[in-house]
Amino acid sequence: MPHPKPTGSFVALITPMNEDGSVDYEGFRDLLAFHAEHGTSAVLIMGSTGEVSMLSPEEKRSIIAKTVKMRPDGMLMYYGCSGNNTQAAIDMVRYAEAEGADGAIIAAPSYICAPNADIVDFVEEICDASDLAIGFYNNPPRVKTDLHWDDMLKLAEHPNMVVLKESTTRVGQVAQMCAAKPDLSIMCCCSPNLGLVVPTMSLGGHGTANMTGNIIPAEFAVISKPWTGPQDAENFKTAYLGNLDMLHFAYSAINPVAIKSLMRAVGLPSGPLRKPLKPLDAPALKRGLDIVSRLGLEQKYGLRVRPDLAA
Repeated sequence: MPHPKPTGSFVALITPMNEDGSVDYEGFRDLLAFHAEHGTSAVLIMGSTGEVSMLSPEEKRSIIAKTVKMRPDGMLMYYGCSGNNTQAAIDMVRYAEAEGADGAIIAAPSYICAPNADIVDFVEEICDASDLAIGFYNNPPRVKTDLHWDDMLKLAEHPNMVVLKESTTRVGQVAQMCAAKPDLSIMCCCSPNLGLVVPTMSLGGHGTANMTGNIIPAEFAVISKPWTGPQDAENFKTAYLGNLDMLHFAYSAINPVAIKSLMRAVGLPSGPLRKPLKPLDAPALKRGLDIVSRLGLEQKYGLRVRPDLAA
């Protein structure tokens, strides 16, 4: 049976933590309800925004098992299942499938800098190993490997490959994928510095795999809506330009430092960052809080600004 494909706003959630550094599962529950209320159609738990590389194997399995039971109606639940080798990724994907996940996102293993042909084989082996929906995160800044559109179109032929999350700077990469019309959702990251959101949506992309939606979910539901007519394009332009300051702020420090620091300062479930990451300093955080105020997010989302909590 074909897998449902995520469209619209696909938010990479932060991992909320308690003050002692443990995972805050009630925080996850609150965040999922928050996103369901404000138009998020799918979430990625344990992506890079979720500090996945600093979670233990036991924490990863626990997060999957517990949060999948919190799934809001109509929301797809994906999990970051990348591994440092093929078998590790397969094991995590199979675990997520057994627990009832809707899908998994994988990226090339970091640090090893494998050639493209090896990563294509890596992805295909993972797709063959289960019947879970799989998305590939093409993110060369994090892992060096950079799949060409020919590689991605080959992977798109697999029935379990359902999402491309593109994070290069090449508009041509997205254009070639959209022109080929493969049977998968074509999405991109939300950073304005990467320059892909506007061309991805205008060329027929299916949404954004974003992390700024952690703080502006309703706005990202508008930005991420596939264009079916002129009004969608106009709504996109208004939302994108109106929230451009927040988009830039979200990427003003390595992900997820800026967004998680800001969430903590406005009372959203977040908690501390895992060391060695540190929260934003006071001047940088103030820039984010000023944007919150200018956009009227306190009133819209019922936020409680407490900058002292983010220290």
